Amino acid sequence: MIAAPVLLALYGGDRFLAADLEAIRLAATGMQDGLADARYLIRAQQIVAQLNACHEDNYYLANGLLTWGGAVSEGNQVLRAAVECRTWDFVPAFFYGINLAFFQHDITEAQRILELGAQRSPENAAGLRKLAVMLQAETFADEKLALDYLTQQRDSAGDPTLRGMLDKRVVRLQGLVVLREAQRRFEAQHHALTALEQLVEYGLLPALPDDPLRLGYELHKGQIILKKMKIAGLEGQ
Repeated sequence: MIAAPVLLALYGGDRFLAADLEAIRLAATGMQDGLADARYLIRAQQIVAQLNACHEDNYYLANGLLTWGGAVSEGNQVLRAAVECRTWDFVPAFFYGINLAFFQHDITEAQRILELGAQRSPENAAGLRKLAVMLQAETFADEKLALDYLTQQRDSAGDPTLRGMLDKRVVRLQGLVVLREAQRRFEAQHHALTALEQLVEYGLLPALPDDPLRLGYELHKGQIILKKMKIAGLEGQ
């Protein structure tokens, strides 16, 4: 692997050309027989980022092959450089913000980066800000505290699109609060809840709450939770 200063010299001082050709080379040679050479990819993509942190292919590859391939800090290093360089582009901030929350559990920094992305893309701002709010809401162990937080964020949102997105999450969480309160009453009078429908059958609720996101609720290990979209291979993360 050739160091960035040497590559720069080889290509006549043109760092953009050096970054382009090195990115093409790593894309062509970084995987063999379906397997990635992690050490090669890490080094190569870091070198491309040193030559041109704005390189679009490089940050996409770093997110997919490095961060989601197990080299979290190394992939995020390339993404962080892209966020700083590509001041017009919200995508690196979206990738980096998700990775900070999902892999490194740094919700505060993830929210800051997602807000940066929102400022760079007015058409995607509401979705990015909703994501930042939901990341914080999920840190609350008590569903009522989470509901209070979400309600406050919805009521203070100046963007009607964002307010509509958050309102659906508020209604969904209100349904969870209702279900859990009914579960506590049921179990105080009868036995451990084994199916949500028992709350209706025993007259504790007229009907199960509707989820505006159409995902619904489920009983998991004795506790009612929000049903989430499942992505194969990521449930254990």
